[in-house]
Amino acid sequence: MPRSKNKTTFLSLLMLMSFATNLTAQPEPSWSPQIPKTWDELALASLEAPLVDSSFSPKHISASYYYGMPVRPIYKSYPIYAPEKEPTGYIEWLKQQAPEVAFDAARLKTKADWIKAGELVFDAPIVYGSLFIPASDTLYVRDPAWYRITGTPVTKEGVMTFYRYVIREPGKIEIGVLSCGMCHTRVMPDGSIIKGAQGNFPFDRVMANDYRTGVDDVNSARAAERALFAAPWLRPDPNAMVAQMSQEEIAARHEAVPPGVAARHGGSPLFPMKIPDLFNLQERKYFDATGLMQHRDIGDLMRYAALNQDGDFLAKHGDFMPQEAFGPIPKDPAQYEFGRYSDEQLYALALYVYSLQPPKNPNKFDGLAARGQKVFEREGCTECHTPPLYSNNKLTPARGFKVPEEHNKKFDIKDVCVNTNPDLALQTRRGAGYYKVPSLRHVWARGPLEHSGAVATLEDWFDPDRVYDDYVPTGFRGHSVKNRAVEGHPFGLELSDEDRKALIAFLKTL
Repeated sequence: MPRSKNKTTFLSLLMLMSFATNLTAQPEPSWSPQIPKTWDELALASLEAPLVDSSFSPKHISASYYYGMPVRPIYKSYPIYAPEKEPTGYIEWLKQQAPEVAFDAARLKTKADWIKAGELVFDAPIVYGSLFIPASDTLYVRDPAWYRITGTPVTKEGVMTFYRYVIREPGKIEIGVLSCGMCHTRVMPDGSIIKGAQGNFPFDRVMANDYRTGVDDVNSARAAERALFAAPWLRPDPNAMVAQMSQEEIAARHEAVPPGVAARHGGSPLFPMKIPDLFNLQERKYFDATGLMQHRDIGDLMRYAALNQDGDFLAKHGDFMPQEAFGPIPKDPAQYEFGRYSDEQLYALALYVYSLQPPKNPNKFDGLAARGQKVFEREGCTECHTPPLYSNNKLTPARGFKVPEEHNKKFDIKDVCVNTNPDLALQTRRGAGYYKVPSLRHVWARGPLEHSGAVATLEDWFDPDRVYDDYVPTGFRGHSVKNRAVEGHPFGLELSDEDRKALIAFLKTL
C-alpha cells in the first residue's frame, strides 16, 4: 500500500508540473487594438482652451495635409557614452552597423508588444543634429568640456541618456535628439534613471552652448527664437526684443533656465515651464502647466504628442505660423522634411506612457508624516489637492484673467486665483488664462517646483520669505536677476516651524 500511495503521489506531482508548464508556455493572446485617428479635425477643434485673445487661438493644418506628410521611420538607436566611459572601439563598431527600422506595427501581436514598442517611440529621436550643429558632428558629445559647460548628467554606466546615436545610412553615425524621453527622463544622484519623471536634461544650457558655438549668423538665432516663442499679436510681445539681441544675449537668456525647467516652444525663456512627470497620466484631465489641452481619452494623448512633436509649429495664429520663421512651408505635404508620427506609433507611445510606474518612494509614513497629514487636512489643502490624486483636476484663473461664462460649460474651473505670477498664462502661445491644479503625487522625486520652477525644494516653497522682493529664488529667477519675490499660493507660509516640517514630511510620502 505505501508503494502504491507513493506512486500515486509522484504521478500526481508530475501531472501538476506538466499542467503548470503548459500554463506558462501558453502564448499571450493576440490583441487587436482600436486605434483612434490622431488628426481628427472635430476632436482637435475642441481639444484646446482658447487663448486669452481667442481670435489668435491656433488654427491647425487640415487632416489631408497632416496625413500627406511622410511618416518618420523609427530606426534602431545606440547609447552615447561620456568620453571616459566609451568602450574601446565603439565608434568603429557603430560604423559597421546596418540601418534597421525598429518599429513595425505588423509585428505587434499582443498588448505587451505594443507597450514595448511604445517605449521605442518614447526614446526615438525626431530630429538629427543639435540646434545648429550637424547631425554627423559627433565630436561635441565626446568632448569632456561639453559635459562640464552644460552640466549634462550621465548614468552610472556613463551613458548620456538624453541623445542617441542613429544609423540611417551605412557607415554614417548621426546624433538624434528631441525624443519624448529627452525631457521626461531623470538621472538620479546614484546614476540610475527614472523614465517618465520630471527630466533633468539641461535643455536650455545646451541650447545656450549651441548658440555660442554653432551659429555663424545672428539672424539664424533670431529666426529660431521667433519660431519657438513669438506671439506677435501681444502688445507688446515680450519676445520682440530678440530682434535686437546679439547671439550672446540670446544665449544668456537660455543659460539662466535650470535643469527640470524648459523654455519650451510656445512659452518663453522669460517665463519657462517646469517639466511635469508622466505618472498617473490617465487620471489627469488637463495637459501643460496652463491647462491648455484637455485629456478626455487616449486619442487626446496621441493628439498632444503629435502637436508637440510635429503639428503646432504649423498652426496659424491669425497670420502668424511659427514654422514660417524659417521660410514658407511646402504646398505639397510630402515635401515637409520633418515628417510626422504614424497613428500606430502614437498609439503605442500612449500605451507606454499610461503604463509608466513611479519609482518606490524611500520616505516612510512615520509619526511626523502622520502629524503632517493632519496639518494638510486642517488647513483645507484637500479642497484643491484632493486625494487620491492630490489634485482636484481643475483649472484656476491666473491673476488678471476673467473667466468667460461659456468656459464654465466647457471646462472644469475652480474660480479662485492663488495669485502666482501670471505671465506664462497670459503672455505666451500656451497662455489660455489658467493654471491647472498640479498633483502632489510623487513630489518627492521632483524639482524645481512652481509652474516656472522658481524654487528647488518643498522647503523653499514653504519658506515665508519667498514672497518678498529681496528673496533669492533657488530655482529659475531669470537672467541677470539676483533677487525677486516668488509670488502667490500663501497657504502654509504662516505655519509654525514644527507644523511646516511635519507637512513637508507628509508630502514627501505621497
